[in-house]
Amino acid sequence: MWYAIIAEDFPGSLEQRLAARPAHLDRLNALQDEGRMLLAGPFPAIESENPGPAGFTGSLIIAEFPSQAEAEAWAGADPYVVAGVYARVTVKPFRKTLP
Repeated sequence: MWYAIIAEDFPGSLEQRLAARPAHLDRLNALQDEGRMLLAGPFPAIESENPGPAGFTGSLIIAEFPSQAEAEAWAGADPYVVAGVYARVTVKPFRKTLP
């Protein structure tokens, strides 16, 4: 099943986000290589593709996992969690309808 992983950043965590980004992307690329990634990306803090020092307010990942428990375990081990970027992570089942 698909799961939406919705994460909210701690304010002022841009430096930690940038430092942990390569490891974070490695995990996302692994999901994509396995054909389990629907989409992933950050929420810019301002209306801009590159928000610069304004940074980001969180992330959205929609990926396939065998169970919610496995999705939660995967999300909890994210480098952004370990680095103190994410203040809160919510995992919800997701049903793709369109397109």
